[in-house]
Amino acid sequence: MNTTLQRTTSRVRRSALTLTCTGIVLAAPFASMAQAPTAPATPPQTHYLPAPAFDKAAINTAADPCTDFYKYACGNFAANHPIPADQSGVDQFYTLFNVNTQELNGILSKYENPADQHTPNQQKIGAYYAACTNTNLIDEKGLAPIQPLLDKIGHVSKSDLPALAGELQRIGVNAFFGFGEQQDFKDATKQVAAVDQGGLGLPERDYYTRTGDKDKQIRQQYVAHITKVLTLAGESPADAQRDATNIMDFETKLAEASMTNTQRRDPDAIYHPQTLAAFEASIAPVDFKPFLEAIHAPAQLPGPLGPDSLINANPSFFPAMVAAVKSADIDTLRAYIRFHTLDTFAMNLPKQFDDARFDFYGRELEGQPDQRPRWQRCSSAVDGALGEALGQVYVAQYFPPASKSSMLQMVHDIEAAMDKDIDTLDWMSAATKIKAKDKLHAVADKIGYPDHWRDYSKLTVSPTEALGNDERATAFENDRELNKIGQPVDKLEWGMSPPTVNAYYNPSMNDINFPAGILQPAFYDPTADLAVNYGHIGAVIGHELTHGFDDEGKKFDANGNLADWWTADDTKKFQAKTSCLVNEYGNFVAVKGDKPADDVHVNGQLTLGENTADNGGLVLAYVAYLERAKKDGIDVDKKIDGYTGPQRFYISFAQNWCENTRPAATRAQVLTDPHSPDHFRANGAIVNQPGFAKAFGCKEGTPMVPSSNCRVW
Repeated sequence: MNTTLQRTTSRVRRSALTLTCTGIVLAAPFASMAQAPTAPATPPQTHYLPAPAFDKAAINTAADPCTDFYKYACGNFAANHPIPADQSGVDQFYTLFNVNTQELNGILSKYENPADQHTPNQQKIGAYYAACTNTNLIDEKGLAPIQPLLDKIGHVSKSDLPALAGELQRIGVNAFFGFGEQQDFKDATKQVAAVDQGGLGLPERDYYTRTGDKDKQIRQQYVAHITKVLTLAGESPADAQRDATNIMDFETKLAEASMTNTQRRDPDAIYHPQTLAAFEASIAPVDFKPFLEAIHAPAQLPGPLGPDSLINANPSFFPAMVAAVKSADIDTLRAYIRFHTLDTFAMNLPKQFDDARFDFYGRELEGQPDQRPRWQRCSSAVDGALGEALGQVYVAQYFPPASKSSMLQMVHDIEAAMDKDIDTLDWMSAATKIKAKDKLHAVADKIGYPDHWRDYSKLTVSPTEALGNDERATAFENDRELNKIGQPVDKLEWGMSPPTVNAYYNPSMNDINFPAGILQPAFYDPTADLAVNYGHIGAVIGHELTHGFDDEGKKFDANGNLADWWTADDTKKFQAKTSCLVNEYGNFVAVKGDKPADDVHVNGQLTLGENTADNGGLVLAYVAYLERAKKDGIDVDKKIDGYTGPQRFYISFAQNWCENTRPAATRAQVLTDPHSPDHFRANGAIVNQPGFAKAFGCKEGTPMVPSSNCRVW
């Protein structure tokens, strides 16, 4: 699921493909990709408090729940939660993210003192934080820590580009294309190499190709940003302007050869096994081996087609990339690499670089006036680099065993609800139902934290090298992941750190994952009543479980393999069901323009998987809530704070999505994100809920209870 989230601060390499994890949110809430320190870190000036599990103050009793349930459940939220200048929006994820970051900061503030460092992990997280917060030292060093790399870029020839690209990608610089490791879609027991499109500085390919006035303005602002960074690095304004224009032209060629976010939602569209020889032939005369050596890939790449093979997510991209490189002059390519390197490490370079990055990515793209405090950003940076070392301490302090036990019971309740729900589906054949249950029963449940913790013993962390720590941590993670190629799959591995305010389903693993970070108030509160917890975290559980059966998840079987286990007729009926959701959400206007043609609509096809999960997950959570209440002898009609159990359930669900967001951030989300904006996640699911009308006494034909609605699961 997602709010109006910005990009994650972590550049640690994940799989080259983007389908492997389908989360409840895109990234750490409002963890801006812009990292601009303005002064040495200071202790938090605000004490963040958890949001109430049932937020009575947010409810607008003057609104009619049958007309607009979001306005009823969240009508007072925006007035009660003005957007801080250092945020692009406010919502429940933002609130919990701030609480968790505050707790992480308490841990890190202790361990940055060498006297309190008694274990290797304590030394590493404390030293990483100490270096990150020492902005005086960062400014004093200037560009000296990165100068050797800049010198290498300044002398690179076209024949040396593959080796340099590998070196840069190993430390997180997005140059030319993507390379990584993933489970083989069609044999989930194998871990293979994968190559993919990449090399863009704007959020995704359509930013380069859309023709609207706003898009043209963003491209102009991006060129101005590139110009600013290159000027700060020592180019004359005229040379920087020329190089920026040429970089934009070069990236546009890469974008035009790239697939759209919507196209990439189809796993078949991004799965193209190739021998290494065939891939190298597609990029001839470029020699790929220097790249593989520089990025620390294994000497051999055991893959889907034999000892040296890989997955190519977009075969048409690579010949176009090679042609773009061939047609560009070497000065443009050097400037392109130099810009992306400086922008990548802006957080750990002098203040001017950080300010420039934030000015574009934070202020222009997201509408955020000010940067987040340095202590917050450094706490997030440690979580990104040493997530399980920091997470182990976080879990010990903030996630008791009782919470894990209670959460596991809720997961089992909701899985049982799906088991029964499958039996009721009148559009699915008996044969497909059997295989659907096989997949459901094979789902692995991961709660809170991993069973074994990651080993960081080979990672060197210095209390005085902010940039070096960043490079080494990213290279460490790169090497760890690439070393998995050809090795047995670790079914116990997690894709998120324990403090993360998020959850996800992984189709290749066929598992649902709920980090301890989201299992806190308001999403899960051990002191709250059953209805509230099932409305909050129960809907999250149902959401992730339903992802295994959405339009992407349905293509993977119980073992995590990309395989068609549906009858043709069932698939046809499923597509008819999901097309209803595509139309419903596609009619939502997320941002009103000056004229109708400028309105920004939700992309119903891009958001289909998340919308399916929202709708199906809420149905499952409600059924599970009623069944658990019955088993525990709880009277659901008994009122608490003036509301029955079913009413508290639906209000709690809607309050997952109470928000106050800047229009620029909403626009950026709609254009790039597979999740719908919050308002529509609440109402879009509520109108399709069979239990809602009875709970609030709504008559059929009212806006929240239309005469016809959408139902998949």
